[in-house]
This record gives sequence, C-alpha cells and structure tokens, in this order.
Amino acid sequence: MTTPQLLFKQLRNSYCVVVKNLEALSVVQIQELQKFVADRHGYFDFETFTFCIQKRVAFTEFVKLLDSLEIVADVEEQRVRSVAESKQIGFGKYKGMLYSELPDSYLLWLKKNYNGDDRIVIMDELAKRAL
Repeated sequence: MTTPQLLFKQLRNSYCVVVKNLEALSVVQIQELQKFVADRHGYFDFETFTFCIQKRVAFTEFVKLLDSLEIVADVEEQRVRSVAESKQIGFGKYKGMLYSELPDSYLLWLKKNYNGDDRIVIMDELAKRAL
C-alpha cells in the first residue's frame, strides 16, 4: 500500500495540506483523509489535491495528531513566504486583510465563486501557494 505524501503549510489562522500522491492512494486511504478533514470541518479540494482546516496548528502538532489517529503518512513542512507586497481584499468577511494572509480554504472558495476585478490577484496567490 502506498503511503500518503503530505505537504503541510501553516498559515495565520489555518493550515493547508497538499496530498502529493492522492491519485496513487487506495479508496480506503482517501476516505480516511476525507474523514479527518470532515471531522475538523475542513474543505477538501480534489482538483488541487489539497485540504484546508480553519485552525491554527503547528507542524509538530499536526504530526502528533496524525500519529494519535494512527494515520500513517510521510509529512513535510512547507514554509509560507513572508507577507510582503500584496493587495488588500475589499469585501466580505476578510475585508482589509492582505490576500497573502487569507486562509487557503477561503482562497479556494474565491477561486470557485468569485469573478470580480481581483480574480487575477486571487489566482496569483493560489499559484504562489501551489494550490
């Protein structure tokens, strides 16, 4: 059985995990990951092989959590680039925040649901985060 390859990214108020080898996993393994995400009220995007959870968790805590749930996976940490030059979001729940500070889950939601002027900024930020 293939071991899931996870790339963990911690953000300000959430964390995001890329399942690098999702297509190679068994149905049971994928269901296990889906349950993990659903139990934490997260969002799993199968187009980008990414799940995001709205909770601040450090890398070591995430690894311990997987171990405690007996989820076997190879996990590595990706450092998020510094919050440098970025445009502020002008609407909604996160109005006034920089796009670079938004949770991955919200950016993924915007990707599917927003077609306004800042669409290019959203797509650029998603590309920076490899989402």
